[in-house]
Amino acid sequence: MFKEIKYLIFVIVISLFIFINLKYYFSDTNKKKSFRSLSNFNDNINLYSEKIPILEDDTKDIIEYAEENNNKKKKKFNFWKLLENNE
Repeated sequence: MFKEIKYLIFVIVISLFIFINLKYYFSDTNKKKSFRSLSNFNDNINLYSEKIPILEDDTKDIIEYAEENNNKKKKKFNFWKLLENNE
């Protein structure tokens, strides 16, 4: 008997919790507050974006390309020949 009453109380408390949360979440006051906060964020972003200084571009011609056709002779290595020579 006590076990059944305990379970009934648990179910009532959980369902009451869910009902109150859903009621608050879907209420008009909550919707208004969330819209106002989002609007505030957008206004703050626009305000701060106007205050950001624009820096000049100083990266023109900063990349120097190396020539790939160097006439230096490169020694070609074979993996197996390197192992044979180290014995």
